[in-house]
Amino acid sequence: MANRMVVTGAAGFIGSHICEALVARGDDVIGIDCFTDYYDVAQKRANLSALLNHPKFRLVEESLTRMDLKRTLSGAGVVFHLAAQPGVRMSWGTDFETYIEQNVRATQMLCEAMKSSGARLVYSSSSSVYGQTAHLPMREDHPTRPNSPYGVTKLAGENLCLLYAANHGLPVAALRYFTVYGPRQRPDMAFHRFLRAMLQGEPIEVYGSGTQTRDFTFVTDAVAANLAAADYRGNETVFNIGGGSRVTLNTVIDLMGRVTGRTPDARFSETQKGDVMHTMADIALAARELGYAPKIGIEEGIAREAEWLDAQRRGVGN
Repeated sequence: MANRMVVTGAAGFIGSHICEALVARGDDVIGIDCFTDYYDVAQKRANLSALLNHPKFRLVEESLTRMDLKRTLSGAGVVFHLAAQPGVRMSWGTDFETYIEQNVRATQMLCEAMKSSGARLVYSSSSSVYGQTAHLPMREDHPTRPNSPYGVTKLAGENLCLLYAANHGLPVAALRYFTVYGPRQRPDMAFHRFLRAMLQGEPIEVYGSGTQTRDFTFVTDAVAANLAAADYRGNETVFNIGGGSRVTLNTVIDLMGRVTGRTPDARFSETQKGDVMHTMADIALAARELGYAPKIGIEEGIAREAEWLDAQRRGVGN
């Protein structure tokens, strides 16, 4: 069935949004998730609450490294590979073993299972593959020198996908996301932490001076990029997916104050190991080849995430 889709990491932030978008357009979707405890598993299950009883969605609760991938992937037209151990700051030390297992080994096993399936692979990569650079905006042909163990594993996964494309003809598109935010964002990510603290009248912990900049991408724009990459039949394989909203963290905090009507109480601490100072995506290739055009600006996106978080606090919706 050409319209059977598989989403790994289906219960996660971006994965759950992709599952909903696919089901909404009429695809049959198999969602795979092993529900790691990186953050509250209850939030991950809540992310899928609108899908669990949908006739076009089936959840498989297994690890990619332990399941019969060929059987599960049989008949799939596209596999969206979002399953990964996230987080720059947690990837140091002994935790690196988990990143190798979830981000590298799992990706290799998925590629191996897919190499003769005829299915297309859309791999979720990260701007973390670029590392620290003064050359902005970042283009796809920019040197990749990750600044964290997490970035190393995402680049390794990306390279594995491209190896299988070159040697086995696996159709691949790798999407390098630039700081995705929005409803269902992980609780350890800055926007979620800042907004939750602000809504609760608590101080905000900011790593660094707040003058660092990011290219922020709203989650629905990242979803649109995935759907476009699934349909793409051109020759390019790696695409930057940015939101066109590059601002400082201090600007973000001011916007959050405006959106929530609260006065931010920012407390600044040391920059964390692995963080970079600036990111900015050159999205010309994605625009030309995928028709990608981000639609949600930073203030509107912050308002949407704040509304979701406020509903979560009041026990309403998902």
